[in-house]
Amino acid sequence: MARLEAAIFDLDGVIVSTDRQHYLAWKRLADEIGAPFDRERNEQCRGVDRMASLRIVLGPGHRYSEAEMTALAERKNGYYQALIRQISPADLLPGAAALIEELERRGVKRAVGSASRNAAAVLERLGIAGKFQAVVTGHDFTRSKPAPDVFLTAAARLGAAPGNCVVFEDAAAGVEAAHAGGMKAVGVGRADLLAAAERVVDSLAEVSYADLVRLMEAAPRRG
Repeated sequence: MARLEAAIFDLDGVIVSTDRQHYLAWKRLADEIGAPFDRERNEQCRGVDRMASLRIVLGPGHRYSEAEMTALAERKNGYYQALIRQISPADLLPGAAALIEELERRGVKRAVGSASRNAAAVLERLGIAGKFQAVVTGHDFTRSKPAPDVFLTAAARLGAAPGNCVVFEDAAAGVEAAHAGGMKAVGVGRADLLAAAERVVDSLAEVSYADLVRLMEAAPRRG
């Protein structure tokens, strides 16, 4: 039977929402190069690494070279980094601080697993960087979600068995990645998009240590 050994948190949409900052940064770049970009296309970038997001922004049939695309991605990142300097502990999403502190008191290992290469800087701005024993970012793996690499790397750094880990995710690809790694998943957000998760909540305010113990002890889903 699985036990609650570790909790791995996606960052954006789970602990903090940087959707606005990402949207504004991509929108600025898209406007500069004449690429159509709106909120709907921005949604397609959720949980996706920077270069894959850039391909979504550019759309099919673009004529940029790899070198030019790298430069564009770096330009967008500069815009994003300027925007996240405004983030503060007040931007923590509901329940995030309380759940992380409860898990710390209970001796549950904690990590952040995010495709964002700016995750460490965001955690510092939020004032919670010291609450995690491992922070895995886009610098640390090559295969993006739904591949399980980000979460398996986090589990390895924590010294935790994947089957004893629970993942908090706001994207369907992240839930798929958790399951591919042999982990259970709590979806944070829309139930229709996260139906594959073992549990779906509106925010971390709906989750407690006792809930997670029961979730880990429950029999795995079949089919």
